[in-house]
Amino acid sequence: MSNQDIQAATLGLAPTPQRASNAASVHGPIPLDDVPLNAFHVKIAGLTFGAHFTEGYALGTIGYALSSLNRQMPLDAFWMGMIGSSALMGIFLGSLVFGWLSDRMGRQKIFLLSFLIITAAAFAQFYVSSPLELCLLRVLIGFGMGGDFAVGHAILAEFSPRKHRGTLLGSFSVVWTVGYVVANVLGMQYAHAAPDAWRWLLASAGVPALIVLLLRMGTPESPRWLNGKGRVAEAKAVVLRYFGPNVTLDGAGADEHRHVQGGFARLFRKDLIRRTLFNCAFFVCLVIPYFAIYTFLPTILKAIHLNEGSGADFLLNGFLVLGALVGIWLTIQLPRRVFLIGSFALTCLSLVALSLLPESATIAMIVAFALFTLTMSAFSNLVGVFPPECFPTEVRACGVGLAIACSRLGSAVGTFLLPLGIAQLGFHATMMMLAVVLLIGMVVSIAWAPETKHLTLNEASGA
Repeated sequence: MSNQDIQAATLGLAPTPQRASNAASVHGPIPLDDVPLNAFHVKIAGLTFGAHFTEGYALGTIGYALSSLNRQMPLDAFWMGMIGSSALMGIFLGSLVFGWLSDRMGRQKIFLLSFLIITAAAFAQFYVSSPLELCLLRVLIGFGMGGDFAVGHAILAEFSPRKHRGTLLGSFSVVWTVGYVVANVLGMQYAHAAPDAWRWLLASAGVPALIVLLLRMGTPESPRWLNGKGRVAEAKAVVLRYFGPNVTLDGAGADEHRHVQGGFARLFRKDLIRRTLFNCAFFVCLVIPYFAIYTFLPTILKAIHLNEGSGADFLLNGFLVLGALVGIWLTIQLPRRVFLIGSFALTCLSLVALSLLPESATIAMIVAFALFTLTMSAFSNLVGVFPPECFPTEVRACGVGLAIACSRLGSAVGTFLLPLGIAQLGFHATMMMLAVVLLIGMVVSIAWAPETKHLTLNEASGA
Protein backbone atom coordinates (compact mmCIF):
# COMPACT_ATOMS: atom_id res chain seq x y z
CA MET A 1 0.00 0.00 0.00
CA SER A 2 1.34 3.44 -0.93
CA ASN A 3 1.75 6.39 1.41
CA GLN A 4 -1.25 8.00 -0.30
CA ASP A 5 -3.34 4.92 0.43
CA ILE A 6 -2.31 5.01 4.06
CA GLN A 7 -3.15 8.69 4.34
CA ALA A 8 -6.52 8.16 2.70
CA ALA A 9 -7.35 5.29 5.02
CA THR A 10 -6.23 7.30 8.04
CA LEU A 11 -8.50 10.19 7.08
CA GLY A 12 -11.41 7.89 6.29
CA LEU A 13 -11.51 9.10 2.68
CA ALA A 14 -12.29 7.02 -0.36
CA PRO A 15 -9.18 6.05 -2.35
CA THR A 16 -8.81 7.15 -5.95
CA PRO A 17 -10.23 4.72 -8.55
CA GLN A 18 -6.73 3.65 -9.64
CA ARG A 19 -5.57 2.88 -6.08
CA ALA A 20 -8.89 1.20 -5.31
CA SER A 21 -8.61 -0.95 -8.42
CA ASN A 22 -5.11 -2.03 -7.43
CA ALA A 23 -6.26 -2.82 -3.88
CA ALA A 24 -9.27 -4.77 -5.09
CA SER A 25 -7.16 -6.80 -7.53
CA VAL A 26 -4.69 -7.70 -4.79
CA HIS A 27 -7.03 -8.29 -1.88
CA GLY A 28 -10.41 -8.97 -3.49
CA PRO A 29 -13.73 -7.67 -2.13
CA ILE A 30 -13.84 -7.10 1.64
CA PRO A 31 -17.18 -7.50 3.49
CA LEU A 32 -18.17 -4.52 5.64
CA ASP A 33 -18.00 -6.82 8.69
CA ASP A 34 -14.29 -7.44 8.02
CA VAL A 35 -13.10 -4.00 6.90
CA PRO A 36 -9.99 -2.80 8.78
CA LEU A 37 -10.55 -0.23 11.51
CA ASN A 38 -10.10 3.27 10.09
CA ALA A 39 -10.48 6.92 11.05
CA PHE A 40 -14.19 6.93 10.25
CA HIS A 41 -14.80 4.12 12.76
CA VAL A 42 -12.90 6.16 15.32
CA LYS A 43 -15.03 9.21 14.56
CA ILE A 44 -18.34 7.35 14.92
CA ALA A 45 -17.09 5.73 18.11
CA GLY A 46 -15.99 9.12 19.42
CA LEU A 47 -19.42 10.63 18.76
CA THR A 48 -21.19 7.80 20.56
CA PHE A 49 -18.65 7.76 23.38
CA GLY A 50 -19.04 11.52 23.85
CA ALA A 51 -22.78 10.98 24.11
CA HIS A 52 -22.36 8.32 26.77
CA PHE A 53 -19.98 10.53 28.75
CA THR A 54 -22.65 13.24 28.70
CA GLU A 55 -25.39 10.81 29.71
CA GLY A 56 -23.33 9.35 32.56
CA TYR A 57 -22.46 12.87 33.69
CA ALA A 58 -26.07 14.08 33.53
CA LEU A 59 -27.30 11.11 35.55
CA GLY A 60 -24.39 11.32 37.98
CA THR A 61 -25.05 14.94 38.94
CA ILE A 62 -28.44 14.28 40.48
CA GLY A 63 -27.38 12.43 43.65
CA TYR A 64 -25.23 15.23 45.05
CA ALA A 65 -27.42 17.98 43.56
CA LEU A 66 -30.39 16.60 45.49
CA SER A 67 -28.57 16.84 48.80
CA SER A 68 -27.78 20.50 48.04
CA LEU A 69 -31.22 21.27 46.59
CA ASN A 70 -32.84 19.86 49.72
CA ARG A 71 -31.56 22.86 51.68
CA GLN A 72 -33.39 25.35 49.45
CA MET A 73 -36.45 23.22 48.63
CA PRO A 74 -36.96 20.57 51.32
CA LEU A 75 -37.90 17.27 49.68
CA ASP A 76 -39.72 14.34 51.23
CA ALA A 77 -39.00 10.72 50.26
CA PHE A 78 -41.61 10.90 47.47
CA TRP A 79 -39.96 13.82 45.66
CA MET A 80 -36.48 12.43 46.28
CA GLY A 81 -37.56 9.24 44.55
CA MET A 82 -39.43 11.04 41.77
CA ILE A 83 -36.56 13.37 40.85
CA GLY A 84 -33.98 10.60 41.23
CA SER A 85 -35.92 8.33 38.86
CA SER A 86 -37.32 10.98 36.48
CA ALA A 87 -34.51 10.71 33.88
CA LEU A 88 -34.91 6.94 33.92
CA MET A 89 -38.62 7.30 33.20
CA GLY A 90 -37.74 9.59 30.30
CA ILE A 91 -35.27 7.02 28.95
CA PHE A 92 -38.06 4.44 29.04
CA LEU A 93 -40.26 6.63 26.83
CA GLY A 94 -37.49 7.93 24.56
CA SER A 95 -35.97 4.54 23.81
CA LEU A 96 -39.36 3.19 22.71
CA VAL A 97 -40.36 6.20 20.62
CA PHE A 98 -36.99 6.93 19.04
CA GLY A 99 -36.09 3.26 18.61
CA TRP A 100 -39.27 2.81 16.57
CA LEU A 101 -38.68 6.02 14.60
CA SER A 102 -35.03 5.13 13.94
CA ASP A 103 -35.99 1.88 12.22
CA ARG A 104 -38.39 3.83 9.99
CA MET A 105 -36.82 7.26 9.45
CA GLY A 106 -33.17 6.31 9.70
CA ARG A 107 -30.42 6.51 12.30
CA GLN A 108 -28.92 9.86 11.41
CA LYS A 109 -31.96 12.05 12.15
CA ILE A 110 -32.43 10.62 15.63
CA PHE A 111 -28.67 10.79 16.18
CA LEU A 112 -29.01 14.60 16.00
CA LEU A 113 -32.49 15.17 17.46
CA SER A 114 -31.79 13.24 20.65
CA PHE A 115 -28.91 15.54 21.58
CA LEU A 116 -30.77 18.69 20.65
CA ILE A 117 -33.34 17.71 23.31
CA ILE A 118 -30.68 16.80 25.90
CA THR A 119 -28.77 20.06 25.39
CA ALA A 120 -31.80 22.35 25.73
CA ALA A 121 -33.24 20.56 28.76
CA ALA A 122 -29.87 20.34 30.55
CA PHE A 123 -29.27 24.09 30.40
CA ALA A 124 -32.89 24.78 31.41
CA GLN A 125 -32.32 23.02 34.77
CA PHE A 126 -30.53 26.14 35.97
CA TYR A 127 -33.82 28.06 36.08
CA VAL A 128 -36.14 25.62 37.87
CA SER A 129 -38.14 26.92 40.83
CA SER A 130 -39.95 23.79 42.02
CA PRO A 131 -39.39 20.04 42.35
CA LEU A 132 -42.04 19.47 39.68
CA GLU A 133 -40.20 21.62 37.12
CA LEU A 134 -36.93 19.80 37.78
CA CYS A 135 -38.68 16.45 37.55
CA LEU A 136 -40.21 17.33 34.16
CA LEU A 137 -36.90 18.57 32.75
CA ARG A 138 -35.16 15.41 33.94
CA VAL A 139 -37.83 13.37 32.15
CA LEU A 140 -37.10 15.37 28.98
CA ILE A 141 -33.34 14.80 29.36
CA GLY A 142 -34.04 11.11 29.76
CA PHE A 143 -36.30 11.16 26.70
CA GLY A 144 -33.38 12.37 24.59
CA MET A 145 -31.04 9.87 26.23
CA GLY A 146 -33.41 7.03 25.42
CA GLY A 147 -33.29 7.96 21.76
CA ASP A 148 -29.53 8.18 21.82
CA PHE A 149 -29.11 4.84 23.58
CA ALA A 150 -31.27 3.12 20.96
CA VAL A 151 -29.76 4.73 17.88
CA GLY A 152 -26.18 5.08 19.18
CA HIS A 153 -25.79 1.38 19.88
CA ALA A 154 -27.42 0.51 16.56
CA ILE A 155 -25.39 2.87 14.37
CA LEU A 156 -22.03 1.93 15.90
CA ALA A 157 -22.82 -1.78 15.63
CA GLU A 158 -23.81 -1.36 11.97
CA PHE A 159 -20.57 0.42 11.07
CA SER A 160 -18.17 -1.61 13.24
CA PRO A 161 -16.12 -4.57 11.94
CA ARG A 162 -16.81 -7.74 13.92
CA LYS A 163 -13.20 -8.00 15.12
CA HIS A 164 -13.58 -4.74 17.05
CA ARG A 165 -17.36 -4.65 17.57
CA GLY A 166 -17.35 -6.09 21.09
CA THR A 167 -14.60 -3.72 22.21
CA LEU A 168 -16.28 -0.65 20.73
CA LEU A 169 -19.76 -1.47 21.99
CA GLY A 170 -18.45 -2.55 25.37
CA SER A 171 -16.52 0.70 25.73
CA PHE A 172 -19.82 2.57 26.01
CA SER A 173 -19.94 1.50 29.63
CA VAL A 174 -16.42 2.76 30.34
CA VAL A 175 -17.09 6.21 28.94
CA TRP A 176 -20.51 6.37 30.63
CA THR A 177 -18.86 5.43 33.93
CA VAL A 178 -16.16 8.07 33.52
CA GLY A 179 -18.85 10.71 32.98
CA TYR A 180 -20.77 9.43 35.99
CA VAL A 181 -17.69 9.46 38.22
CA VAL A 182 -16.63 12.95 37.06
CA ALA A 183 -20.10 14.18 38.04
CA ASN A 184 -19.80 12.46 41.42
CA VAL A 185 -16.38 13.98 42.12
CA LEU A 186 -17.59 17.45 41.18
CA GLY A 187 -20.67 16.90 43.31
CA MET A 188 -18.57 15.89 46.32
CA GLN A 189 -16.43 19.00 45.96
CA TYR A 190 -18.88 21.71 44.91
CA ALA A 191 -22.50 20.67 45.58
CA HIS A 192 -22.51 22.62 48.86
CA ALA A 193 -20.08 25.39 47.85
CA ALA A 194 -22.92 27.93 47.50
CA PRO A 195 -26.71 27.97 47.91
CA ASP A 196 -27.22 27.70 44.13
CA ALA A 197 -24.35 25.28 43.47
CA TRP A 198 -26.83 22.54 42.59
CA ARG A 199 -28.11 24.67 39.69
CA TRP A 200 -24.65 25.02 38.19
CA LEU A 201 -23.95 21.33 38.75
CA LEU A 202 -27.10 20.19 36.92
CA ALA A 203 -26.84 22.75 34.09
CA SER A 204 -23.17 21.91 33.47
CA ALA A 205 -24.33 18.76 31.67
CA GLY A 206 -25.41 21.04 28.82
CA VAL A 207 -21.77 21.83 27.94
CA PRO A 208 -20.65 18.36 26.76
CA ALA A 209 -24.13 17.84 25.26
CA LEU A 210 -23.71 20.92 23.07
CA ILE A 211 -20.25 19.81 21.94
CA VAL A 212 -21.57 16.37 20.93
CA LEU A 213 -24.51 17.94 19.08
CA LEU A 214 -22.24 20.17 16.99
CA LEU A 215 -19.79 17.37 16.17
CA ARG A 216 -22.58 15.03 15.04
CA MET A 217 -23.68 17.32 12.22
CA GLY A 218 -22.84 15.71 8.88
CA THR A 219 -22.89 12.10 10.14
CA PRO A 220 -23.87 9.72 7.29
CA GLU A 221 -26.81 7.33 7.37
CA SER A 222 -26.17 3.69 8.21
CA PRO A 223 -25.61 1.75 4.95
CA ARG A 224 -27.13 -1.37 6.50
CA TRP A 225 -30.35 0.54 7.24
CA LEU A 226 -30.40 2.03 3.73
CA ASN A 227 -29.83 -1.39 2.21
CA GLY A 228 -32.61 -2.92 4.29
CA LYS A 229 -35.00 -0.25 3.00
CA GLY A 230 -34.17 -1.08 -0.61
CA ARG A 231 -32.06 2.10 -1.04
CA VAL A 232 -29.12 0.06 -2.28
CA ALA A 233 -27.47 2.78 -4.38
CA GLU A 234 -27.36 5.16 -1.41
CA ALA A 235 -26.00 2.37 0.82
CA LYS A 236 -23.23 1.60 -1.66
CA ALA A 237 -22.41 5.30 -1.95
CA VAL A 238 -21.86 5.55 1.81
CA VAL A 239 -19.66 2.43 1.78
CA LEU A 240 -17.70 3.78 -1.20
CA ARG A 241 -17.11 7.18 0.40
CA TYR A 242 -16.01 5.99 3.82
CA PHE A 243 -14.48 2.56 3.16
CA GLY A 244 -13.46 2.47 -0.51
CA PRO A 245 -14.59 0.56 -3.63
CA ASN A 246 -13.15 -2.81 -2.58
CA VAL A 247 -15.54 -3.00 0.40
CA THR A 248 -18.91 -4.69 -0.09
CA LEU A 249 -22.06 -4.43 1.97
CA ASP A 250 -22.75 -7.94 3.25
CA GLY A 251 -25.78 -9.50 1.60
CA ALA A 252 -26.44 -6.50 -0.65
CA GLY A 253 -27.54 -8.63 -3.56
CA ALA A 254 -29.90 -10.70 -1.45
CA ASP A 255 -31.35 -7.70 0.33
CA GLU A 256 -31.79 -5.49 -2.70
CA HIS A 257 -35.50 -6.28 -3.06
CA ARG A 258 -36.21 -7.45 0.45
CA HIS A 259 -38.61 -5.38 2.54
CA VAL A 260 -39.03 -7.14 5.87
CA GLN A 261 -41.80 -5.88 8.12
CA GLY A 262 -40.25 -4.28 11.18
CA GLY A 263 -41.74 -2.77 14.32
CA PHE A 264 -42.13 -4.08 17.84
CA ALA A 265 -44.47 -6.90 16.77
CA ARG A 266 -41.57 -8.42 14.78
CA LEU A 267 -39.59 -8.82 18.01
CA PHE A 268 -42.16 -11.26 19.38
CA ARG A 269 -42.27 -13.63 16.44
CA LYS A 270 -41.01 -17.16 16.91
CA ASP A 271 -37.47 -16.54 15.61
CA LEU A 272 -36.78 -13.54 17.85
CA ILE A 273 -38.97 -13.78 20.95
CA ARG A 274 -36.42 -15.68 23.03
CA ARG A 275 -33.73 -13.10 22.30
CA THR A 276 -36.17 -10.27 22.97
CA LEU A 277 -37.13 -11.67 26.37
CA PHE A 278 -33.49 -12.38 27.25
CA ASN A 279 -32.27 -8.88 26.43
CA CYS A 280 -35.11 -7.22 28.32
CA ALA A 281 -34.77 -9.48 31.36
CA PHE A 282 -30.99 -9.46 31.80
CA PHE A 283 -30.85 -5.70 31.21
CA VAL A 284 -33.57 -5.07 33.82
CA CYS A 285 -31.91 -7.29 36.41
CA LEU A 286 -28.53 -5.62 35.88
CA VAL A 287 -29.57 -1.97 36.06
CA ILE A 288 -32.09 -2.12 38.92
CA PRO A 289 -29.39 -2.53 41.60
CA TYR A 290 -26.91 -0.35 39.68
CA PHE A 291 -29.10 2.76 39.48
CA ALA A 292 -30.85 2.21 42.79
CA ILE A 293 -27.56 2.03 44.67
CA TYR A 294 -25.49 4.64 42.83
CA THR A 295 -28.20 7.26 42.43
CA PHE A 296 -28.40 7.38 46.21
CA LEU A 297 -24.81 6.47 47.06
CA PRO A 298 -24.47 9.27 49.67
CA THR A 299 -27.68 8.07 51.36
CA ILE A 300 -26.51 4.43 51.38
CA LEU A 301 -23.06 5.27 52.73
CA LYS A 302 -24.72 7.30 55.48
CA ALA A 303 -27.00 4.37 56.33
CA ILE A 304 -23.97 2.12 56.93
CA HIS A 305 -21.91 4.89 58.59
CA LEU A 306 -19.29 5.16 55.84
CA ASN A 307 -19.87 8.73 54.75
CA GLU A 308 -18.00 10.77 57.27
CA GLY A 309 -14.31 10.95 56.42
CA SER A 310 -14.05 7.29 55.46
CA GLY A 311 -13.09 7.98 51.84
CA ALA A 312 -15.48 5.20 50.82
CA ASP A 313 -17.18 7.35 48.17
CA PHE A 314 -13.87 8.08 46.41
CA LEU A 315 -12.84 4.42 46.70
CA LEU A 316 -16.10 3.14 45.21
CA ASN A 317 -16.00 5.66 42.35
CA GLY A 318 -12.46 4.52 41.63
CA PHE A 319 -13.67 0.94 41.49
CA LEU A 320 -16.42 1.99 39.04
CA VAL A 321 -13.78 3.25 36.59
CA LEU A 322 -11.42 0.33 37.19
CA GLY A 323 -14.26 -2.16 36.73
CA ALA A 324 -15.32 -0.58 33.46
CA LEU A 325 -11.76 -0.87 32.11
CA VAL A 326 -11.43 -4.47 33.28
CA GLY A 327 -14.77 -5.15 31.61
CA ILE A 328 -13.38 -4.26 28.18
CA TRP A 329 -10.56 -6.76 28.62
CA LEU A 330 -12.97 -9.45 29.83
CA THR A 331 -15.31 -8.77 26.90
CA ILE A 332 -12.39 -9.51 24.57
CA GLN A 333 -11.09 -12.54 26.48
CA LEU A 334 -14.20 -14.35 27.67
CA PRO A 335 -17.22 -15.83 25.91
CA ARG A 336 -20.22 -13.53 26.31
CA ARG A 337 -22.23 -16.11 28.26
CA VAL A 338 -19.45 -16.95 30.73
CA PHE A 339 -18.80 -13.27 31.48
CA LEU A 340 -22.50 -12.51 31.96
CA ILE A 341 -23.45 -15.49 34.14
CA GLY A 342 -20.33 -15.31 36.31
CA SER A 343 -20.81 -11.59 36.92
CA PHE A 344 -24.42 -12.02 37.98
CA ALA A 345 -23.26 -14.64 40.49
CA LEU A 346 -20.50 -12.42 41.98
CA THR A 347 -22.68 -9.33 42.32
CA CYS A 348 -25.47 -11.38 43.88
CA LEU A 349 -23.10 -12.84 46.48
CA SER A 350 -21.70 -9.37 47.23
CA LEU A 351 -25.13 -7.96 48.05
CA VAL A 352 -25.99 -11.03 50.14
CA ALA A 353 -22.81 -10.34 52.14
CA LEU A 354 -23.81 -6.67 52.57
CA SER A 355 -27.24 -7.70 53.79
CA LEU A 356 -25.82 -10.11 56.38
CA LEU A 357 -22.79 -8.20 57.70
CA PRO A 358 -23.29 -6.12 60.87
CA GLU A 359 -22.75 -2.36 60.60
CA SER A 360 -19.73 -2.68 62.90
CA ALA A 361 -17.87 -4.74 60.24
CA THR A 362 -16.74 -1.63 58.38
CA ILE A 363 -13.80 -3.13 56.48
CA ALA A 364 -15.79 -6.21 55.42
CA MET A 365 -18.64 -4.01 54.18
CA ILE A 366 -16.23 -1.87 52.15
CA VAL A 367 -14.70 -5.02 50.63
CA ALA A 368 -18.14 -6.42 49.73
CA PHE A 369 -19.26 -3.06 48.31
CA ALA A 370 -16.01 -2.75 46.34
CA LEU A 371 -16.41 -6.25 44.86
CA PHE A 372 -19.99 -5.45 43.90
CA THR A 373 -18.92 -2.15 42.33
CA LEU A 374 -15.98 -3.63 40.42
CA THR A 375 -18.00 -6.53 39.01
CA MET A 376 -21.15 -4.53 38.29
CA SER A 377 -19.17 -1.90 36.41
CA ALA A 378 -17.25 -4.57 34.45
CA PHE A 379 -20.19 -6.55 33.15
CA SER A 380 -22.27 -3.44 32.51
CA ASN A 381 -20.20 -3.37 29.30
CA LEU A 382 -22.40 -6.18 28.00
CA VAL A 383 -25.52 -4.00 27.92
CA GLY A 384 -23.94 -2.25 24.94
CA VAL A 385 -22.93 -5.52 23.27
CA PHE A 386 -25.74 -8.07 23.53
CA PRO A 387 -28.78 -6.07 22.28
CA PRO A 388 -27.23 -4.76 19.02
CA GLU A 389 -25.80 -8.21 18.25
CA CYS A 390 -29.05 -10.06 18.89
CA PHE A 391 -31.42 -8.24 16.51
CA PRO A 392 -31.49 -7.97 12.68
CA THR A 393 -31.08 -4.59 11.00
CA GLU A 394 -34.77 -4.00 10.26
CA VAL A 395 -35.61 -4.08 13.99
CA ARG A 396 -32.23 -3.45 15.61
CA ALA A 397 -33.10 -0.01 16.99
CA CYS A 398 -36.54 -1.26 18.09
CA GLY A 399 -34.95 -4.24 19.82
CA VAL A 400 -32.28 -2.15 21.52
CA GLY A 401 -34.90 0.47 22.37
CA LEU A 402 -37.25 -2.08 23.91
CA ALA A 403 -34.47 -3.61 26.03
CA ILE A 404 -33.43 -0.15 27.21
CA ALA A 405 -37.05 0.86 27.88
CA CYS A 406 -37.68 -2.20 30.02
CA SER A 407 -34.41 -1.71 31.88
CA ARG A 408 -35.08 1.95 32.61
CA LEU A 409 -38.65 1.29 33.68
CA GLY A 410 -37.34 -1.31 36.11
CA SER A 411 -34.50 0.90 37.31
CA ALA A 412 -36.87 3.87 37.69
CA VAL A 413 -39.13 1.78 39.91
CA GLY A 414 -36.12 0.51 41.85
CA THR A 415 -34.68 4.00 42.25
CA PHE A 416 -38.03 5.38 43.38
CA LEU A 417 -38.48 2.56 45.93
CA LEU A 418 -34.93 2.43 47.31
CA PRO A 419 -35.14 5.41 49.70
CA LEU A 420 -38.57 4.22 50.80
CA GLY A 421 -37.21 0.68 51.26
CA ILE A 422 -34.30 1.82 53.41
CA ALA A 423 -36.64 4.01 55.48
CA GLN A 424 -39.28 1.30 55.97
CA LEU A 425 -37.37 -2.00 55.84
CA GLY A 426 -33.81 -1.01 56.64
CA PHE A 427 -30.58 -1.24 54.67
CA HIS A 428 -29.95 -4.96 55.10
CA ALA A 429 -33.37 -6.14 53.92
CA THR A 430 -33.20 -3.78 50.94
CA MET A 431 -29.83 -5.19 49.86
CA MET A 432 -31.19 -8.73 50.10
CA MET A 433 -34.09 -7.80 47.80
CA LEU A 434 -31.64 -6.40 45.24
CA ALA A 435 -29.59 -9.63 45.51
CA VAL A 436 -32.71 -11.58 44.53
CA VAL A 437 -33.03 -9.43 41.40
CA LEU A 438 -29.47 -10.35 40.41
CA LEU A 439 -30.17 -14.02 41.05
CA ILE A 440 -33.12 -13.85 38.64
CA GLY A 441 -30.80 -12.27 36.04
CA MET A 442 -28.35 -15.15 36.40
CA VAL A 443 -31.06 -17.77 35.93
CA VAL A 444 -32.42 -16.00 32.84
CA SER A 445 -28.92 -15.77 31.37
CA ILE A 446 -28.22 -19.47 31.94
CA ALA A 447 -31.46 -20.35 30.17
CA TRP A 448 -31.52 -17.89 27.26
CA ALA A 449 -28.23 -16.01 26.67
CA PRO A 450 -26.87 -16.67 23.13
CA GLU A 451 -23.16 -16.73 22.32
CA THR A 452 -22.50 -14.00 19.70
CA LYS A 453 -18.81 -13.23 20.17
CA HIS A 454 -17.28 -14.51 16.90
CA LEU A 455 -20.24 -14.06 14.54
CA THR A 456 -20.82 -11.44 11.86
CA LEU A 457 -23.57 -8.95 12.61
CA ASN A 458 -25.97 -10.84 10.32
CA GLU A 459 -25.06 -14.20 11.88
CA ALA A 460 -25.23 -12.87 15.44
CA SER A 461 -28.69 -11.43 14.88
CA GLY A 462 -29.92 -14.55 13.14
CA ALA A 463 -30.61 -12.54 9.97
